[in-house]
Amino acid sequence: MTEINDREIQLDRMRYVKNTASSRLCYLAILMNVLYFVSIYKSDVGSWYYQMLTGASIVYNLLFMLMAFLASEGVKNYQPNYSFLLYGLGAGQIARVFILPLQAHQALVKVGSEETRVMGDGQFIRVVLYLGISAACLLAAALINQRKCAALSGHLKALEAKEAA
Repeated sequence: MTEINDREIQLDRMRYVKNTASSRLCYLAILMNVLYFVSIYKSDVGSWYYQMLTGASIVYNLLFMLMAFLASEGVKNYQPNYSFLLYGLGAGQIARVFILPLQAHQALVKVGSEETRVMGDGQFIRVVLYLGISAACLLAAALINQRKCAALSGHLKALEAKEAA
């Protein structure tokens, strides 16, 4: 009996308490993206980074951070549609590993008289971790939000049914 009451109390509290777990995971994903952003763009090996792909990556980083922040605000208020945005952003973070970091890791440029790898192994592993952690945070935030939204919606429907009866 107390387990049922505790669960009802937890569900009823959701009407008044923000979804901070999902929101904080979004903030962590943004932080990991910023670390990725800084790590990629602080390196300057030859002129390899001066291309259209890098410009598109910068624009995507800015859009990513704006959309992730928007989603963090949406999930705070248990809005289920933002979970789909978070799933998309998480998939985008995973896909990004295979675009700029992988190409930079495989590219060689001639600096002076010797060939140098654009992105070394250590930096490559670090930026892949940043993107992976960011993606995991976004996917976890989306999943948590979906579950909490479903639970809150069911609870609200049960309350309406009790009031109608």
